[in-house]
Amino acid sequence: MQHKLISNKKDMKKVIVTSGAPKAIGPYSQGIKANGFVFVSGQLPIDPESGKIEADDITRQTDQVLKNVKSVLAAAGCTLDDVVKTTVFLSDIANFAAMNEVYKLYFTGNFPARSAFATKDLPLGALVEIETIAAVNE
Repeated sequence: MQHKLISNKKDMKKVIVTSGAPKAIGPYSQGIKANGFVFVSGQLPIDPESGKIEADDITRQTDQVLKNVKSVLAAAGCTLDDVVKTTVFLSDIANFAAMNEVYKLYFTGNFPARSAFATKDLPLGALVEIETIAAVNE
């Protein structure tokens, strides 16, 4: 798995790039490290190897999303324990309980703050997308 941090000229923010998570499907970065935080862009349930959504149910999609989040955080030198805030987007609020069952396998103990929303649609027909903010332990 390849990771790299790309600094801007002022070195105030670093772009996080990893092959362990899917490439951005638009004009955005997988993550940004700035001012003591890591901001992970909303991750979809895309398998980084195939570049496609392989899972067709909410539990498997949530699992892939959180694996992708974990990979971007690792590229920035963080873990899920460093996460302070998540935002969960669901294509159907009826999937909330099933998403939570997988979510609590990844976040244990001191849970991060969280918001969750139902949206009309998500990119590529995904059932779930999660964005994350982590505090950097430096």
